Amino acid sequence: MARFNKVLIANRGEIALRILRACQSLNISTVAVHSTIDRNLKHVGMADESVCIGPASAADSYMNIPAIIAAMEVTDAEAVHPGYGFLAENADFAERIEESGFTFIGPRAETIRLMGDKVSAIHAMSQAGVPCVPGSDGPLDDNDQRSARVAEEIGYPVLIKAAAGGGGRGMRTVHHAEDLISAIQTTRQEAENAFGDGTVYMEKFLANPRHIEIQVLADAHGHAVHLGERDCSMQRRHQKVIEEAPAPGITDEQRAHIGAVCTQACQRIGYVGAGTFEFLYENGEFYFIEMNTRIQVEHPVTECITGIDLVRAQIEIASGEPLPFGQDDIQFSGHAVECRINAEDPERFLPQPGTITAFHAPGGPGIRVDSHVYDGYTVPPNYDSMIGKLIAHGPSRKQAMTRMRVALDEMVLKGLVTNVGLHQRLIRDPGFKAGETNIHYLESKLAK
Repeated sequence: MARFNKVLIANRGEIALRILRACQSLNISTVAVHSTIDRNLKHVGMADESVCIGPASAADSYMNIPAIIAAMEVTDAEAVHPGYGFLAENADFAERIEESGFTFIGPRAETIRLMGDKVSAIHAMSQAGVPCVPGSDGPLDDNDQRSARVAEEIGYPVLIKAAAGGGGRGMRTVHHAEDLISAIQTTRQEAENAFGDGTVYMEKFLANPRHIEIQVLADAHGHAVHLGERDCSMQRRHQKVIEEAPAPGITDEQRAHIGAVCTQACQRIGYVGAGTFEFLYENGEFYFIEMNTRIQVEHPVTECITGIDLVRAQIEIASGEPLPFGQDDIQFSGHAVECRINAEDPERFLPQPGTITAFHAPGGPGIRVDSHVYDGYTVPPNYDSMIGKLIAHGPSRKQAMTRMRVALDEMVLKGLVTNVGLHQRLIRDPGFKAGETNIHYLESKLAK
């Protein structure tokens, strides 16, 4: 099948620029959609065409499905790349795109729907042989006695989680039996208010797990491969701060085994595109928690150690092309670390929009900067505070960390408050340097 002639980029910021570069590498024309406040974004000026789709509010622009489809129609775009965030995991959007005669660069709508509901995702993965956290094996009903019995069988502490939740929202830890029913009711109400779906389920609370995720690619011809794992344990309030690949302490045997489990699951559910299986990892065991049906923010670390352009692969898969490599062709080289650079107060983690008066991107061997900002760019208050990603790749973890330390010290971002100083401290932290972190490590460190 021939590749697309024109792709519309339904996103903003660094990921929109990243998608534009992938399209350019394939000689595909691009359409940038933007809000009124984003007309000066770098990718908007570089795209072949641009269309304003609404005011600054994301709900009225980047989340406005009719406006995006209209932009595709007037520009004769054939496909849309959603990036991450906004509509990237919106099954209704994917469905509307396909119904309108265009191609959604991502999985099928029914797959997004299946994996977007945590209960159905866990059930599907359990059926596919993917190890899951011990839990209620389905949604909790109004039978309090049954819920109490399930909690006793799992063993306290337990987690009550919203089926439609994500990003750390819609979760509550219960340590004692007397608090269980009220926690279920509260989480159910919060889930209804936040997601429009009050379905909740229960699973074992793991005390000190790491967050390990497996990157996969699958085409429409039944082929699937994994590209190794990433460690995303350095996080605060379930929001990732630093990611790395490969994960410290994961053996080649473990990688091959869990990778094979994930690729087989992709084939079983008919997955097509790039995806990420997210696991909690404790005492040598992997426990599936969710699957992200899109490109991840942290995809560059995988690209660095494999040499595979994941965004380009997404576009090629969506155009109907088979994967050009098999599992045995994928080689892992060295180590990569990524720091998310945010325009935020590094103490209170509150967004700090403003105008950049000076910007210098670091360089040198193994250094990559994915960012859309430039001197004079104004970071608006309307969207996520991330303004870039700094990635360091080296022959070993120690060398990658050293390169990251040097790059962070070299980076210049003036005119607004950022978290660069926090990253400078973390990259020198003895526990992180030793690979001894878990998902609670950063919050515990910050609390001290």
